[in-house]
Amino acid sequence: MTTFFINTAAFAFALGVIIFVHEGGHLLAAKLFRIQAHVFSLGFGKRLWGFERGGTDYRVSLFPLGGYVQLSGEDPSEVGDDPSEFLNRPRWQRVLVYLAGPMMNIVLAIFLVAVVFMVGIEVAAPPELPSIVGSVRPDSPADRAGLAPGDVITAIGQKSVTRWEEVRFAILTSPGTPVEIGFQRLDQTLTTTLVPDTVPKYEFGDAGVFPKMLPRIAGLFPGDPAEAAGLQVGDEIRAVDGRPLSGQRDFVEYLSARPGESIEIEVERGDTVLTLAVVPRENEGRGWIGVSLASTSFQQYGPLESVVQSCRFSWDVTRQTFSVLGKIFSGRLAAKSALSGPIQIAALSGAAARSGFPNLLYLMGLISISIAILNLMPVPVLDGGQIAVLLVESLFRRDLSLTLKERFNQVGFVLIIMLMVMVLYFDLRKVIPEGMFPGS
Repeated sequence: MTTFFINTAAFAFALGVIIFVHEGGHLLAAKLFRIQAHVFSLGFGKRLWGFERGGTDYRVSLFPLGGYVQLSGEDPSEVGDDPSEFLNRPRWQRVLVYLAGPMMNIVLAIFLVAVVFMVGIEVAAPPELPSIVGSVRPDSPADRAGLAPGDVITAIGQKSVTRWEEVRFAILTSPGTPVEIGFQRLDQTLTTTLVPDTVPKYEFGDAGVFPKMLPRIAGLFPGDPAEAAGLQVGDEIRAVDGRPLSGQRDFVEYLSARPGESIEIEVERGDTVLTLAVVPRENEGRGWIGVSLASTSFQQYGPLESVVQSCRFSWDVTRQTFSVLGKIFSGRLAAKSALSGPIQIAALSGAAARSGFPNLLYLMGLISISIAILNLMPVPVLDGGQIAVLLVESLFRRDLSLTLKERFNQVGFVLIIMLMVMVLYFDLRKVIPEGMFPGS
């Protein structure tokens, strides 16, 4: 029950803020062009409280999931001669009013992620992590394809890559599909092809290849050799006995093979590089120094760099979203592996909230960008569909018939309902155990 409550509250907060800011964008653009707005509401349903200013009723409503703005003259059947009514304004102004909602979602995403980067957050891998192989799981697709630690991946198909994020995304979105890999091994330029395994239920790709990411100490066991040697939580381990590391497994295997031997560990602590001597004690025949290692990377930047990294994050998400959509429409990626509905979003929001407020803000940034992209699609009812109609009218220099617009919107409404049913179905398939769902 507690999990359900947290998931619901986090979902309502995340989606509420995102939708409210989206509608706020429409309102600000309308006010800029002096289009009359009758209502701007935080939430839906019965009006609980509010005030009027400039002819607009700013209100708080019963159900706080997002909000809405009601512009004068949006309904063609109620349009008069008042120039402040929406449909009496020039088309370019109406386009900008529709465009303002998604643009505010992008601004919100950049702001939220920048705040998170200033506070600091644990991420699976830093965005600038180079495309160097750190480890390969035995008998995995990457192992069978011949990839080995130290290989530098330089290309995916015909596209050059330099960051591990590009490699991860290509594998993740290619389950069961051959992926051509170009890589550098010492002075050799090689190519290979791997076929990522399909992760059950979610249908993501997994090749069993991991980046070269230096291990970082997440915790110390009191009284064990690491604490005695002066190691601290947050230390990034760069080398052992002068030997550079390729990742966590490399570090653990090196220590495990040397119980009772004095080992020099080179660590980076802030801006300082230290070399500390530690003697692993024997634990069931293996060397043990008493540390837990982080499987993530801690990212924190100054104010200006946070904004730069946030813009980069937004661009990566946008580019990857269109890549995923292209793979879905071409049949190379199952829709259920890429689309999330309210159940999945609520679960993700709750998990993020439980792991810390910065993680929830980070997720909100991701969702906000996704909603902006969705709304800009040329689908009737959505902002992008309305913009498309206005552009067509501008091209022909006349309004489309009211009947045609109504049919256009009806088609859009049906498409949106079908999409909602589909993602809800996918959500249920992910949360209901195998064998309990029809067709599973």
